[in-house]
Amino acid sequence: MTWDQFPIFAVIALCFWGAGAISAWKGRHPGLTFGCTITGLLVFFAFIVSMWISLERPPMRTMGETRLWYSFFLPLAGIITYARWKYKWILTFSTVLSIVFICINIFKPEIHNKTLMPALQSPWFAPHVIVYMFAYAMLGAAAIMAIYLLWFKKEKKATQQEMDLCDNLVYVGLSFMTLGMLFGAVWAKEAWGHYWSWDPKETWAATTWVSYLVYIHFRLHRNRKHRMALSILLVSFVLLQMCWYGINYLPSAQGVSVHTYNLD
Repeated sequence: MTWDQFPIFAVIALCFWGAGAISAWKGRHPGLTFGCTITGLLVFFAFIVSMWISLERPPMRTMGETRLWYSFFLPLAGIITYARWKYKWILTFSTVLSIVFICINIFKPEIHNKTLMPALQSPWFAPHVIVYMFAYAMLGAAAIMAIYLLWFKKEKKATQQEMDLCDNLVYVGLSFMTLGMLFGAVWAKEAWGHYWSWDPKETWAATTWVSYLVYIHFRLHRNRKHRMALSILLVSFVLLQMCWYGINYLPSAQGVSVHTYNLD
């Protein structure tokens, strides 16, 4: 399997995800929604597994490869959210976001080879990245909900049920982020001899983690101030983007951070 086959798998997966999103939006039989979405996930995951076998390493090294996982986890987070809370729009939003990342990977293909630096050959590398990508997808869904409630909802005020949905997405996302940080710390100890070194990536990860904690504590003690809480949630998501790929463009990280991706 090579990267040249990615558009084929991506288009097939998107067709199924789109059918599932339409089914959910129109309130049709839930079995059709779940069946289409899960089939699309299986098709997309088949490409990831094939790439894994072809590269003889987890496809997690380059930014394009992490976008591959994010494109997969967004619909997964969407179907989990839909299954739990039955928001009919969530699959549409998750599919649209997935399309964005898929298009970036199609129109800006990157070189994928079998070379993997020694530090990335740790058994902790794969679970660290996979757990983080799922956390990013859940927190991305929370950010989508916040944008909807702040600017697109017809009624000005968010309901408690809608705020509870944001809270639950953050709880799940932050839990997986915490687990990912723990995996990363064990990996760092094995690869570089220390659990934490305040590398630029680690600093932004800690800042993002604290920001989501601020949101949770604000909701616990100021649960009536919905707009302020949603604003904190969006600020946290911006920090998450800096943690994920923004540091690649920071002068302070160039030649210093062991986490920066090769942007060539």
